[in-house]
Amino acid sequence: MVKPQDLIDFVVREARLLDAKRFEEWNQLFTDDGYYWIPLAPGQEDGINYTSHMYEDKLLRELRIERLKSPRAFSQQPPSRCHHLLQTPTVESFDEAANRFVVCSEFHYTEAQGDEMQFYVGTCFHHLTVQEGALKMTLKRVNLLNCDAALPAVQLFI
Repeated sequence: MVKPQDLIDFVVREARLLDAKRFEEWNQLFTDDGYYWIPLAPGQEDGINYTSHMYEDKLLRELRIERLKSPRAFSQQPPSRCHHLLQTPTVESFDEAANRFVVCSEFHYTEAQGDEMQFYVGTCFHHLTVQEGALKMTLKRVNLLNCDAALPAVQLFI
């Protein structure tokens, strides 16, 4: 049985995995058909019919993780680091009968590489389900405050 606190704890743990660069563990938090999505425009309806900053399925996430691990990845010289600062996540939807849950969290995200730092602010929606006794993401939607601006390439995962 899922409790609201389990959903909140999931979101906090997910951010900590990213900050610790434990990307394989993080990627295992998704269902096999789950997506990581950063829309390009406010209120964007989907990631298939509209251009996005990122719309990554399992294969694309795995490819990016492999690139981040490679010592030959030019874009990772020096390696990037990140930090998530989360407002307390809130449970937006709790439908245990349908096995669907949505958690919302406001965030400040900082990505550092050498002398450069990038700052992002936004709202994240984690769409969760229980699969084989564990919470999994079917979708992580990252709504950036300035999503329609010309943004530099995000190297890691927000």
